[in-house]
Amino acid sequence: MSVPPTPTSAQAGAANAVMSNKTELHKVGRALVSLSDKSGAENFVRALAQRGIEILSTGGTAAMLRKAGIAVREVSEVTGFPEMMDGRVKTLHPKVHGGLLALRDDAGHTASMREHGIGGIDLLVINLYPFEATIAKPGVTREEAIENIDIGGPAMVRSAAKNHRFVGVVTDPDDYGRVLDELEKLGGGLSLEFKRELAFKAYALTARYDAAISQWLWRQELATGRQASPFPPSISLAARKVSDLRYGENPHQLAAFYRVDGATEVGVATAEVLGGKALSFNNLVDLDSALALAKEFDEPFACVIKHNNPCGAAAAKTMVDALERAWSGDALSAFGSVLALTRPLDKACAEFLVSGSRFVEAIIAPSFEPAAVELLTTKPKWGKSVRLLACGPFTPASRRADELELKPLVGGMLLQQRNLSSESRAACKVVTRTEPTGAQWEGMLFAAKVGKHVKSNAIVLAHGKQIVGVGAGQMSRVDSVHLALRKAGKRAQGCVLASDAFFPFSDGVTVAMDDGVAALLQPGGSVRDADVIAACDARGVPMVFTGLRHFRH
Repeated sequence: MSVPPTPTSAQAGAANAVMSNKTELHKVGRALVSLSDKSGAENFVRALAQRGIEILSTGGTAAMLRKAGIAVREVSEVTGFPEMMDGRVKTLHPKVHGGLLALRDDAGHTASMREHGIGGIDLLVINLYPFEATIAKPGVTREEAIENIDIGGPAMVRSAAKNHRFVGVVTDPDDYGRVLDELEKLGGGLSLEFKRELAFKAYALTARYDAAISQWLWRQELATGRQASPFPPSISLAARKVSDLRYGENPHQLAAFYRVDGATEVGVATAEVLGGKALSFNNLVDLDSALALAKEFDEPFACVIKHNNPCGAAAAKTMVDALERAWSGDALSAFGSVLALTRPLDKACAEFLVSGSRFVEAIIAPSFEPAAVELLTTKPKWGKSVRLLACGPFTPASRRADELELKPLVGGMLLQQRNLSSESRAACKVVTRTEPTGAQWEGMLFAAKVGKHVKSNAIVLAHGKQIVGVGAGQMSRVDSVHLALRKAGKRAQGCVLASDAFFPFSDGVTVAMDDGVAALLQPGGSVRDADVIAACDARGVPMVFTGLRHFRH
């Protein structure tokens, strides 16, 4: 991970300091290479050595470089101490950190280097023990995870990055080529601008690394029951930029897409993009919402998302039937929507989508049959426009209950547990004199699952396992009822209704029954519940209380 230089290197470092004062360009005379991930390292280090740069290294990295015929000096030679304690102690030494931290233009620092035989280290090539990969392995033990917490590596990264005026710190193999280009262009040195960029990336790495360790240790505490609250006293977010986006929600807003480190649940961030235009900010938001709704179901299911709300959803025996029924829930709104499917998208689904005047912005599914991809990516109008994302198989059980949802505020953030609760018939209470039929139960429970993913105030109308009308985001619940009924039209006759929260007055249920709604499901809990129940009893319409609210703001 880090090695000290010799007195001769120290003298060279002092000489380089004069150049540094004038040009901020410090030539690279010695590099310390310590890598867990050795991808691309052999050719890179060979090129460094061919430039006359002395190579210091440790353990397995040194062995790999020697095997490749590259001259390497062991860190233990420089420090005078062997690697010990199973490699836990090897670079935590003044001759390593002095070589990284010494200011080459400070007379006191260079004098200390000469006095103690500390040689300058001008380039640190490093990555860290694979902690995240270790904890992602099934059945990993606490002991194995702890052993993969790197100590010397982050310490060297911080030392080198702090002294980036004189030391380049390379933590990303993608930068190997850029380092060689700079050395060639600048006659053996690295520009201060480049070293500043490398230092930023280095501290970003250690921040992500420490955040991953902190979060894992907290989860371990929760699992033992020693912590009652799922919310840690402090939280750090670790994520890497996937790409810059063309713009944000609106063209005047800049935006970028980040992937959270260590994410294991099937999601948009981990999905494989099979084709189509670059994903936009709004595409990603809608795809995430669509997939969240699809994860509620363990059967052939499709949903149609528009402006972050489901306008259609259905379950059926086959995937193409579910897709057709979901689309027909609100065919007008479905144009230009985003879709999610719980089964692979086959050719029959693709043929349905490209027929007529249909078009969608993006589709996420466990996978896509080759014939479906061919059709979707060659059909005129669809062609290269529609985005196809294969996320891998998932079920409701694949959702991680220990993940927390974050909502940013200006100057702060909110954390909450995910809303993974769903209504069950056994937990519901019939509060009217009339009992729902079996078909009504099926429709209400289906609508309730969809309603969890509708912006509040949310009203969802269904016939069986098909949504026929959605009222979303209205300031009053009765307005959401009116909107859902208007979307349903004649299909409201005999349908069932699910509400995400209680009806504060009887007006909403009265309006619904006037248009033919035949059964209603809601959480209950209003001070006027008795009035609402009485309105249903007056019509002989069954109503069910769930005791479970699903606000989504």
